[in-house]
Amino acid sequence: MPSDEVPENKTPHLPEDYDSKISAVLPYYRSFHDETIYLVRSLPEAPNIWMDTGCGTGTFVSKAIEHFPDTRFLMVDPSEGMLEQAMEKLSTYPCNKIEILEASATQDITKELSEQPDVITAIQCHHYLDMENRKRAVGKCYELLKEGGIFITFENISPLTEEGIDVGKRYWGDFQSRHGRTEEEIEIHLERFGTEYFPITVEEHLELLRETGFRTVELFWYSYMQAGFYCIK
Repeated sequence: MPSDEVPENKTPHLPEDYDSKISAVLPYYRSFHDETIYLVRSLPEAPNIWMDTGCGTGTFVSKAIEHFPDTRFLMVDPSEGMLEQAMEKLSTYPCNKIEILEASATQDITKELSEQPDVITAIQCHHYLDMENRKRAVGKCYELLKEGGIFITFENISPLTEEGIDVGKRYWGDFQSRHGRTEEEIEIHLERFGTEYFPITVEEHLELLRETGFRTVELFWYSYMQAGFYCIK
């Protein structure tokens, strides 16, 4: 993918049915949201500004704002359709608490922020990127983040070996089967691994995050073929 090309949101679901479908595809998807919120709640102070990139339809922010009513949330996603859903979902909240930015991939965010975020989250959005653009996306999060701020990301990850990838795919496929997906749907989804989305190993994630400049880099959640990391600038 050329470095100046904005990748489309390649989720196989339409914005209007994304939330109802995703939990049948990703094991413990709700835990990605819950554990992120619990982690931020454990910090010494609640964030003033929280940016959620790859925000999708706004489900995560709609949960987080209940725990952080005094925090201002900035939301961005490559998909106009997702942002429209997010705007509708969060329309009951005061406009000074929610700001939806222009549709953009993380690495291409250009808006100058009046205040640097204390927290930036990127949940299941950067594994669509090749390595060059993944580095740019993580670098952009580092650049935007306040000194001492925390970056939290969940990603599909790749096992360490070819055999591990085979086992992981069967394991993940069995989860989807138990949650009502057809064999054809499962096969199509798993064939996207390494062709439409490009997961990297946990070790590669840790190395990338350290090389970006974060002073603290930690793995804090792992299951099936997904992992969660937090980093402090």
